[in-house]
Amino acid sequence: MAQTKQKRFLIRTLILTVLAVAIIYTIYNNATKDKFEVLGVGDEAPDFTLVDLNGEEHRLSDYKGQGVFLNFWGTWCKPCAKEMPAMDRQYEVFKDQGVQILAVNIAQSNFEVERFADQYGLDFPIVIDKTKSVMEAYNIDPLPTTLLINPDGEIEKIVRGEMTEQDIALFMEQIRPE
Repeated sequence: MAQTKQKRFLIRTLILTVLAVAIIYTIYNNATKDKFEVLGVGDEAPDFTLVDLNGEEHRLSDYKGQGVFLNFWGTWCKPCAKEMPAMDRQYEVFKDQGVQILAVNIAQSNFEVERFADQYGLDFPIVIDKTKSVMEAYNIDPLPTTLLINPDGEIEKIVRGEMTEQDIALFMEQIRPE
């Protein structure tokens, strides 16, 4: 009888030890894992097709030969709301110089996005990434994040966080075709 109790005790101790080691390994692995940067400066921007508020498709590759100011945003994002009017003003300055804005909303309803665009009087193309597949392909975190794509389709700069109007004008100048 005592031998059976001793066996059970050893088996239970072994099981608990294995579980504890597995838990500690998982916690350690998650804590020390570096975030994998999928894209960086100099990489070719992955092509995608998204639909705007008017039902028109926008394919990134269709903008080849122009600079693209690719902005990822959400209506709930306060810094996004602050920079959008400045982006629109700079869009009016640069759109005839070969610099386009493509604003990618992250998985919100058409109604929310239309209301936001109307509230701020935005004229540049706004597309919605309903499945978050483009956001994941570009490894977007946090919002807003903007990628400056040169006329050759390569990423010139990645800007995370809010931009001033002066920043936006400078960045658009950087990707303007020669």
